[in-house]
Amino acid sequence: MPSPFGFATGHINAPARNKSTGTKKGRRISRFPVSISYQPRGLRQAPCRGVQSPTLAARLRCGSRRMSTTSSKHGYVLDLQEVDRTQVAIVGGKGAHLGALSRTKGVRVPPGFCVTTAAFKRVLAATPSITALLDQLSQLAPDDREAIHALGTEIRAAIEAVAIPGDIATAIIDALTPLGDGTACAVRSSATAEDLPNASFAGQQDSYLNVVGAAQILQHVSRCWASLFTERAIAYRLRNGFDHRKVHMAVVVQRMVCPEASGVLFTADPVNGNRKVASVEACFGLGDALVSGTVNADAWKVRDDRIVEKATASEAPAPPLSDAQVVQLVQLGRRIEAHFGSPQDIEWCLDDDGFHIVQSRPITTLFPIPAADDSAPHVYISVGHQQMMTDPLRPLGVSVWQLTNAAMREAGGRMFMDAAPRLSTPAGRAGLLEMLGKSDPLIGDALRTLIERGFIPLQPDTAPASASGAPAPPAIETDPAVVDALIAKSQASIATLKRDIRTRTGPALFEFLLDDTREMRELLFDPQSHRAIMAGMEATGWLNDHLYEWLGEKNAADTLTRSAPGNITSEMGLALMDVADAIRPHPQVLAFLQQDANDDVLDALPALPGGREARDAIQRWLDSYGMRCAGEIDITATRWSERPSMLVPLLLGNIRNFEPGAATKRFEQGAQEAREKEQDLLQRLRALPDGEQKAAQTKQMIDRVRTFTGYREYPKYGLICRYFVYKQALLDEAARLVQAGVLREREDIFYLTFQELHEVARTQQADGQLITRRKQEFASYRALTPPRILTSEGECVSGMYRREDLPDGALVGLAVSAGTVEGRARVVFDMTQADLQPGNILVTPFTDPSWTPLFVSIAGLVTEVGGLMTHGAVIAREYGLPAVVGVEHATRLIRDGQRIRVHGTEGYVEILA
Repeated sequence: MPSPFGFATGHINAPARNKSTGTKKGRRISRFPVSISYQPRGLRQAPCRGVQSPTLAARLRCGSRRMSTTSSKHGYVLDLQEVDRTQVAIVGGKGAHLGALSRTKGVRVPPGFCVTTAAFKRVLAATPSITALLDQLSQLAPDDREAIHALGTEIRAAIEAVAIPGDIATAIIDALTPLGDGTACAVRSSATAEDLPNASFAGQQDSYLNVVGAAQILQHVSRCWASLFTERAIAYRLRNGFDHRKVHMAVVVQRMVCPEASGVLFTADPVNGNRKVASVEACFGLGDALVSGTVNADAWKVRDDRIVEKATASEAPAPPLSDAQVVQLVQLGRRIEAHFGSPQDIEWCLDDDGFHIVQSRPITTLFPIPAADDSAPHVYISVGHQQMMTDPLRPLGVSVWQLTNAAMREAGGRMFMDAAPRLSTPAGRAGLLEMLGKSDPLIGDALRTLIERGFIPLQPDTAPASASGAPAPPAIETDPAVVDALIAKSQASIATLKRDIRTRTGPALFEFLLDDTREMRELLFDPQSHRAIMAGMEATGWLNDHLYEWLGEKNAADTLTRSAPGNITSEMGLALMDVADAIRPHPQVLAFLQQDANDDVLDALPALPGGREARDAIQRWLDSYGMRCAGEIDITATRWSERPSMLVPLLLGNIRNFEPGAATKRFEQGAQEAREKEQDLLQRLRALPDGEQKAAQTKQMIDRVRTFTGYREYPKYGLICRYFVYKQALLDEAARLVQAGVLREREDIFYLTFQELHEVARTQQADGQLITRRKQEFASYRALTPPRILTSEGECVSGMYRREDLPDGALVGLAVSAGTVEGRARVVFDMTQADLQPGNILVTPFTDPSWTPLFVSIAGLVTEVGGLMTHGAVIAREYGLPAVVGVEHATRLIRDGQRIRVHGTEGYVEILA
């Protein structure tokens, strides 16, 4: 149900029409267990529904008075004051939170009790048909709505048909006595997988308000049990990986409260995540008027006990809360947040006694903040947006990446770099804005927003300023031998690693790997390697700037760098086309790949005519590139060599879309286009004043860019080669630990850090609960979208493209590869599922180097993530594909199959049809 406040809420219903409640069956009222008709403050308040006398109404207004303990000897009922936050398995998430709050000084919770999961389990045990139905349920896909509806309906009917056993009914009725005869109650679902730190399950089960009388209470307890199997609850569990058999239902029964106002409090800003800003929304009485759209909430934002923003929606003479009450509520929320140890989504109501808390759950949509060892302001820049891989890394992947670069900070399974030190000085700030403003304008704009706020105090520069504004002389010779030497050095180092690691096991393996990471860092941060990369980037910038100034030529370097020598990533895509050539002549091999290919594909091929030749061609390609894969910066990601079947769709696409020899023709065509562009530019330059000098300078830069631009891809290739050697050794060690009974399965090591795994190898002991918790955390991280910029206050700061020169309806992004192309959009999230035809335009969240084999089949590229020098941009220029990156929400705004036009020179996309 859409929340009256714009956020997901519970499904709360009125019970069936009866004399006491006067409500209609199934009518959805509010997510708050409170009851009052909407009236502005100062007018006469309507009595609570279900109230039988003024005396009882007075008792209801005093909703926080305590009831006596009603715990059943069989454990079927517990008073809220007997419950604490550790008892989720007994009373569910909501019950545990409310119980903990009811025992917290200064927090009022309407009195009540919990019908425990023991009662639910007993009822399920009395329903034999449930077992078979749950078996069927676990096999469904989350989007199979028809099957979910049918099975859910059958399960709910079976549960509601079971009579509540007499001793359970007696325990519930006894617990009602302290609440008072004829008291209106809220009967609220409380599942064991609810209000968890990484999954709120908000709105997935049913709750009921204004329930009066023992018979009605018992009936609605059964309905709450059954609501564990609503369609939305089943689909939510399937999407989030929760086992239906392991989730149980408790029920919370509470006395209703008659409030003047009710609403929601977020102790962190629910929009941008700022942990220092609380958000309050309030209306008079219940939220049902908000749901029906007849009234809107008044809203406040509070920081440091001061209201910083206010929006009035009601037309009443006074708002539902005074400013002082708003601040008081936020202070109460901060106490609750401190109690639970995380930002909270709190539902509250206000009566003559003050604020009552009727729900508090973790805000599960906030992106985590990297840990810091001080209270100074920090600005974290997403590494994933630079690496074109914004999916989460598992703990082993995070820790190995941190061994690669100790400056990396982790949050939500993603890596960040702290930009605060550079932003704190004038020179550092100017350099960072200059670099990021060009490579990723959204990051650059977000940083400018923070600078304008004064988020990072500016300190004076300590380094002396340059004595001259003249450009520094070239730091490296324009000589292909420089690149050859760097590559040879990397290859020799990896060969030594492969030789020396073979005999290492146990703790000695980890000590060896730690020593080797020093070698890895020396290669990765080799000054000569850095100079070679920068030489290519600087030459690209020089060519684009000067040729635009002299000739009006935009992004000329895009064509000049086509088929540049030594680009290991673009060579990978062309080499896979050659593998397709080796398979194409063998029809039985082709038929096998189309129908029966699985993870044993290489072993099965030799039995087919032509299969040995096909197998050898694939294996040669894997020997060179098999350490790569989607998300390759995570050492735990499955490599092509580990699952060769992932290549089959790419090979079939190449066979379908290209003629034999297409790779060589494509490379030669790119080289010819680059030569022709060079000749054209030099000829036009010579016709200018000082043309010979301009042409000579340009020729030097063209030679320089073609010498060095291809090398930019090699250091990462060398790193991934090294990671694969590490991974193979670690998995071998994991197999030994499994054999020794220390681990359950090899892949458990992915959920331990390198340091933790080292300790497991040393002690031969592993924490199974830690591994399970890490798996759950990783699953929750996959649902989070990482921000480009994140502050130490938790705020996700968004940037904007500040352009006004765009056609109506255009989707703006960053121009990274020149040209304009029209074609059919193919929206792809998994490269192994891509079905591309010639002329298609690939639209996807991001592309790392593993996506390169797809680039040979497409006419253009649109991504949500990326920058001027990210891998997708570099390869798009290499292949001559018009490309626009950083198009926010492109995969939602562009539908698969739509015809679009990509303006790779101007940096925008038009949707044509």
